[in-house]
Amino acid sequence: METLYTETAEVSPPVDLEFGFLASKLALLLEAAKGEIEHDRQAAKASLATAASILNSEIERRASPKGPKTGGLAGWQIARVRSFIEKNLHRSIRTTELSTVAQRSTAHFSRSFKLAFGEPPHAYIVRRRLEEACYLMLTSAASLSEIALSVGLSDQAHLCRLFRQAFSQSPASWRREREVTR
Repeated sequence: METLYTETAEVSPPVDLEFGFLASKLALLLEAAKGEIEHDRQAAKASLATAASILNSEIERRASPKGPKTGGLAGWQIARVRSFIEKNLHRSIRTTELSTVAQRSTAHFSRSFKLAFGEPPHAYIVRRRLEEACYLMLTSAASLSEIALSVGLSDQAHLCRLFRQAFSQSPASWRREREVTR
């Protein structure tokens, strides 16, 4: 008796666009650290610290005991929104712009964003601005007012107010503490 073998095409799971975006950011940070290690140890340390922070938050998010959330954004929407935010941190970002990027109505987008990211769009953008400000404080000699403007905040006072709320200290004292430990 002849056995018929049928070849079945293996179907690979859809590419996790969010993970791809994260992996490419981590790879860039690690490459930067590798290049800076001999010439600028402080910048290398800052790149490694940022990479570690991103990786830890992703590990925590993925280890969450909750199952997949329904009603959130699709992977491609998360990747596009995250990319848009990263490219536009230096300026004002409106929820209407983000909803257009994700191809959702503003109200639906806001609810979906919170489900996907665990926080509202404004809180996420403020957090990313503060993370970028921390990175710039560690890797550049720019003044706090220059850093505030480069991350899309209106002025140094705005940076100081948000920074104090998030870290319970001023950006200047935070920066001084890290300069001593570098």
